[in-house]
Amino acid sequence: MDSRFIDGEIERRSLNVEGLKRSILEHLVYSVGKDTHAAASHDWLQAVVTAVRDRVVDGWMDTTRAAYDQDAKRVYYLSLEFLIGRLLRSNLTNLGLYESCRQAVDLVGVAFDEVLESEPDAALGNGGLGRLAACFLDSMASLGLPGCGYGIRYRFGLFEQRFERGWQIERPEQWLQFGNPWEFGRPEVLYPVQFYGRVEETRDHDGNRAYRWVDTENVMAMAFDNPVVGYGGRAINTLRLWSARPTHSFDFNLFASGDYMKALESKVMSENLSRVLYPADSHLAGQELRFKQEYFFTSASLQDILRRYRQHHASFEALPDKVAIQLNDTHPAIAIAELMRQLVDLNGVAWDQAWEITTGVFAYTNHTLLPEALEAWPVSLIERVLPRHMQIIYDINGRFLQRVRAQGGSDHQRLSRLSLIDERGDRRVRMGNLAFLGSHKVNGVSALHTELMKQTVFADFHAEFPDRITNKTNGITPRRWLLEANPGLARLITSRIGPTWLKDLTALKDLTAKVGDVDFREEFRRVKRRNKIKLANLISRRMGIEISVDSLFDVHVKRIHEYKRQLLNLLQTVALYNDMRANQTVDWLPVTKIFGGKAAPSYHMAKLIIKLINDVAEVVNHDPAVLDLLKVVFLPNYNVTAAEIIIPAADLSEQISTAGLEASGTGNMKLALNGALTIGTLDGANVEIKDAVGAENIFIFGLDAEEAGALRQGGAYNPREVIAANPSLRRALDMIAGGTFSPDEPHRFHPIVQALTDGGDHFLVTADFADYQQTHEAACALYRDDPDAWTDKAVINTASMGWFSSDRTVAEYAREIWNAQPLLRDGEDEGQAD
Repeated sequence: MDSRFIDGEIERRSLNVEGLKRSILEHLVYSVGKDTHAAASHDWLQAVVTAVRDRVVDGWMDTTRAAYDQDAKRVYYLSLEFLIGRLLRSNLTNLGLYESCRQAVDLVGVAFDEVLESEPDAALGNGGLGRLAACFLDSMASLGLPGCGYGIRYRFGLFEQRFERGWQIERPEQWLQFGNPWEFGRPEVLYPVQFYGRVEETRDHDGNRAYRWVDTENVMAMAFDNPVVGYGGRAINTLRLWSARPTHSFDFNLFASGDYMKALESKVMSENLSRVLYPADSHLAGQELRFKQEYFFTSASLQDILRRYRQHHASFEALPDKVAIQLNDTHPAIAIAELMRQLVDLNGVAWDQAWEITTGVFAYTNHTLLPEALEAWPVSLIERVLPRHMQIIYDINGRFLQRVRAQGGSDHQRLSRLSLIDERGDRRVRMGNLAFLGSHKVNGVSALHTELMKQTVFADFHAEFPDRITNKTNGITPRRWLLEANPGLARLITSRIGPTWLKDLTALKDLTAKVGDVDFREEFRRVKRRNKIKLANLISRRMGIEISVDSLFDVHVKRIHEYKRQLLNLLQTVALYNDMRANQTVDWLPVTKIFGGKAAPSYHMAKLIIKLINDVAEVVNHDPAVLDLLKVVFLPNYNVTAAEIIIPAADLSEQISTAGLEASGTGNMKLALNGALTIGTLDGANVEIKDAVGAENIFIFGLDAEEAGALRQGGAYNPREVIAANPSLRRALDMIAGGTFSPDEPHRFHPIVQALTDGGDHFLVTADFADYQQTHEAACALYRDDPDAWTDKAVINTASMGWFSSDRTVAEYAREIWNAQPLLRDGEDEGQAD
């Protein structure tokens, strides 16, 4: 073998500074095609990433080979979102190469931080659903579980959020402008995905009915693979994303005839499937595109999974022993019908056996109790787009209801609720019911959420399958959300208790011994202040707003939705503004209200709330009476990178959803881990956080889930009476309704006021206002009057977050739902793997 090739291979694997430097320079020239004088920041990013990627590939292939050699059960995580953020820092950290790479980049004369900052956030998700999926992939790889995430390679993501005169404006996210240097395109991994057409009934060789789906319109799904590096390189798994391709991209005859647009029509229509996350569904075309997206990625994923399985197994009987598929919410629920189609129609598996295999393979994670968020697609849409699947859904439903009747179930209303088809009005397929029925386990994502699932949306199914629902409280990866996002705090923790917490977050409990330690408290406080300075500088650069790092950083960052109650926070902000203006001799604690989050493009009320926040900010931030006391900031385009700056700087964490409506939340965990105190309702995982940190170290207010439900159902709740009895709330609403914050359009916010008054205040904003206001005042008083006590409580919050690691959550899934084991490393025997 050529010695130069051997040397090149050794260089490519080198983990020292000099080897990394040479590799970066080599890739700049031979992969990017630039020299050091001409290279721009994105060129250096590609060179650095490609050099690091070289050092990932061997471990990636080793993991794949080990899974095949051990015939291991694999976990497949199907999710419409993977909010993975930037990957360079994360992968370097997990590989243990962060400092070596920093030194190598410095040696070539480039600022390492500039390289890190030039990497765009991958536009593959929006909120907690996608971030949870990303944390789970990290934990699966870190635990050594053989797994793969499946999703869509969105060209433009959800959208880039900008503000024009305070209104949210959506722009395409150009995250692929310079390509994605982490990914490997796989043009040979290409699957046809069918739509439309008709179904022919035939007979098989035994004379039984069989079905052929014919005359379809096909789109090709092409794979792009991204390595998922586990901490310490224990395993390197795969995130496989599908990109839509036409079967024929260009009609030469049409082009030659001068019909240039028509010549490209097939390409454009096909590629729309992977262009945007969550296309607006306020019109029929958007609904159809969203439904087709869901089927597109689930069909391609199942074809890929079965191909991989059949390489080493002659029949499908062992599929549940070798494959676990987790449905992340109802978006991929059509996979239930699709797997049945692939087994029965394409592979000749008998129906009953196919159903046993299907339910043995699938598990479903529910993320919401909101009826409107549990997808229900019109029967007419499915019949037209996926006619064979509609037949299969009818068959699944008929067999299930027949079984229920045979067991004595004659209650027609209960049968109607159990049915996969909602027969009321516009007939719809209930995707949550389909996911539940086709899965062997269904989990909630917090203890409260799981119990409410049993009592509300899936009460009838729980009675029918009492052992199917289980709880798996969400978790977060400590590598991303502490080690990388908050290196100062990570160093401080490691200096006191060692590095064990990086693999076992419960080790943070040893920090409780430092509560009251004067030196530790001061260093903890210094870390927080440095983080606040970093955030203040970001706000100054991006928005031109100067904020005081001595103020209380009151942070409310999450998707904009009425049930998450950004409006409650804003009403308290207006009330506080009024109090500060009216009582200027009071020693007020300076407060900075920090908002972040996107509203769905077709969610008009959420977009109006964003406009109101920005209009309030415009008035408050320019009022000399409160200039040094109160600031309101709405950072546009909230994403993972922004969160990594905001969360470590937060003093107070707003988790104020209407009790009973938030499934879990993970922002609450990230903020508490980084030493923020929570102000929140007893909703989602707030309940478990309260139990972990102690009631004295969290600010709980408002109605609980049972009280909120009773208040709504009792019929006696009158928000106008509540408003009339509370002068502070009444004045705040009068100012909003009267145009104080919108003098150019005084009635702009009437829909908001209307929803809180004559609209019945469905999310109980006015009901919880007084308690929220008082609790916020108590938090401010503690921060101002007893900073040592505040810091001690912050330390307790950090020390108590060990149970909320996604490593724990994923280990529970593996043990209790997937029945999957970590891969054995060289020299390990079964039972040794940790």
